[in-house]
Amino acid sequence: MQRTPIYEAHLAMGGRMVEFAGYELPVQYPTGPMAEHHAVRTAAGLFDIDHMGQFELAGPDAEACLQRLQVWDIGQMAQGEAHYSLLLYDDGTVVDDIFLYKLRGRWLVVVNAANRAKDWEWIQIHLGNYDAALIERSDELAMMALQGPKAEAILQKLTSYDLSSVATRTAIETEIGGHPVIAGRTGYTGEDGFELYVPSEAAVSFWNLLLDVGKEDGLLACGLAARDSLRFEACMPLYGHELSAHINPLEARLGWTISWEKPFIGRDALLKVKVEHPERLLVGLEMVDRAVPREHYEVAAEGRVVGHVTSGMKSPTLDKFLAMALVSSNYAAIGTELDVIVRSQPKRARVVKRPFYKPRYK
Repeated sequence: MQRTPIYEAHLAMGGRMVEFAGYELPVQYPTGPMAEHHAVRTAAGLFDIDHMGQFELAGPDAEACLQRLQVWDIGQMAQGEAHYSLLLYDDGTVVDDIFLYKLRGRWLVVVNAANRAKDWEWIQIHLGNYDAALIERSDELAMMALQGPKAEAILQKLTSYDLSSVATRTAIETEIGGHPVIAGRTGYTGEDGFELYVPSEAAVSFWNLLLDVGKEDGLLACGLAARDSLRFEACMPLYGHELSAHINPLEARLGWTISWEKPFIGRDALLKVKVEHPERLLVGLEMVDRAVPREHYEVAAEGRVVGHVTSGMKSPTLDKFLAMALVSSNYAAIGTELDVIVRSQPKRARVVKRPFYKPRYK
């Protein structure tokens, strides 16, 4: 099992370590996942997300190659901009969801931990005759996320760069806390904040420095449990749940990521789905009956199974039992009443608008 450079620091802080995507990572600290969740919503939280993979794509044909590999039109991106995107199989289902940063002379491609090896191989196969090089940076860079309404103020204490000038979904390369840092105003919590890429050898000192300067602002170290509940409330998809090799982006309501006017791998198959309309759609569910809707639970209508829960829990912010579910498109309209099968018992739920929690960005 792999460990991030901050592993020993997690142990020293009392982090409860679990296996996730082949890594030992903290699921929570002694503060507990509820306190960590609320800290991000009201102040700030710091996450070790160095299990995620970071690739660079560089060379004369890097942009042309990346245009074909993923669904977003990166030709409209200026240097320093960032965007969420998808890699697709030929049949239109999802290899992975990724984040792209257009940096000086290269592209940074951030991939999910569990898909790192698969994504590397898939991109290598599709480089073809493009004059572009794929460079593995995952072991050289340590990735962490500083998220919450006070994230900017905390990070500003460590740099002379005016962070108020950094717009959402952009990135800068500057010095922070005496270290060279790529700072993207991005994140996966539904809050304002930064994803930070520092040299791996500086990871521990940078982590401790952030926690120290952020202490008076209520900054807490946060684990996987809070990261999951935060992204869930904002209805951000998690690969293996709302996205997979068996789910396409239109079913997952991610049509906004797709630039149809350009060619990309999987476009023809996905265009067919668009024209014929998806047979399934991702919906939000609010439980009417008191019950916790867990992943994989069946969703039924009139006694017939019409889908399944992809993610579900009690929302810490909203104090409601909520779920995301993939259901037959005939039952996807807001207000539709359905049953979630909990321990063989039907529990009433209602389709509601997503996201459950409206993301707050700069």
